[in-house]
Amino acid sequence: MSSPFTEEREELRAAVRSFLEDSSSEHAVRTQMETTSGYDPAVWAVLAQQLGLTGLAIPEEYGGAGFGFAELAVVFEEMGRVLFCGPFLATVTAGQAILATGDTAACADLLPGIAGGRRIATLAVTEADGRWEEDALRTRATRAGESWRLDGTKMFVLDGCSTDLLVIAARTPAGTGLFAVDATAAGLRRTPLATLDQTRRQARLDLDAVDARLLGSDGAGWAAVEQGFQRALVALAAEQTGGAARVLEMAVGYARSRMQFGRPIGSFQAVKHKCADVLIEVESARSAAYEAAAGDPELPLVASLAAAYCSDAYLHAAAENIQIHGGIGFTWEHPAHLYFKRASSARLMFGDPAQHRERVARLLPV
Repeated sequence: MSSPFTEEREELRAAVRSFLEDSSSEHAVRTQMETTSGYDPAVWAVLAQQLGLTGLAIPEEYGGAGFGFAELAVVFEEMGRVLFCGPFLATVTAGQAILATGDTAACADLLPGIAGGRRIATLAVTEADGRWEEDALRTRATRAGESWRLDGTKMFVLDGCSTDLLVIAARTPAGTGLFAVDATAAGLRRTPLATLDQTRRQARLDLDAVDARLLGSDGAGWAAVEQGFQRALVALAAEQTGGAARVLEMAVGYARSRMQFGRPIGSFQAVKHKCADVLIEVESARSAAYEAAAGDPELPLVASLAAAYCSDAYLHAAAENIQIHGGIGFTWEHPAHLYFKRASSARLMFGDPAQHRERVARLLPV
């Protein structure tokens, strides 16, 4: 493949990194962790409206910039470096699922708000068992005149308490439907969930005869869910790569400055080996993430490959960072534990590495 690191994308990276260094410092992250919404609306407004990041991969006809997912991967990698707090992953995933329905009327109605940052969205699929599989759906959709009504429960919904628009997968007599639900709809109850990763919010949604709008064709919703899911895997892989690269930098910086027996601990062979092993994993993770982001026709395969590898690489890098930092790495005041929690949570968000390796095995030609 050609290099994904073009001059334009590196300029985008520089702009996003500069913005995030100012708006998503460790102090800002810790402050947002304590808020109800989990993010800063003022930062979100700049990110969406001035930088145009929420519309980066949305077609121009729907108010976006019309770029590909490789540009979004750059943004997600930079967000992963700073543990960005905000509903960006949720909104991008929902937008891609809406786009995948092929419903031009719904796209024209819903996507301009997402692209302009006026509408925050999320994709709600998983239920009690947390599986992203069609046979796990129990939420039901029934016709009510010209509209639909949803009944059921969704779990582990990213930023489910902060969004304006919920894109929900539910069973219909024809199969699976994808539905748009206003966050203020009657019969909808949103409950925040306690999470290991305090930098990313999740919610439970209880739906009791909630009015909904069908997106696309009845019974064809799972294909759109799959596309949104695959894009989410790629986005998360890029984010994990950024986080892994950042903890490696932290570990190397500490190893150079921490003195023991009159010499930096980075001069000891055991520490050198740890850093070298993590470096190999970080570079391999970056290759996997950007290969998946390149729009490969075998997206389901490469997305799961990236998800499996980048999840393991990030968790290993975060754990080794704590080890190299010694006791400091476990203290609340040091950021190492925040990265470890993000790595642990992200590893399970859309299926663990073992599930993705099984998915790869199924997708490989016999």
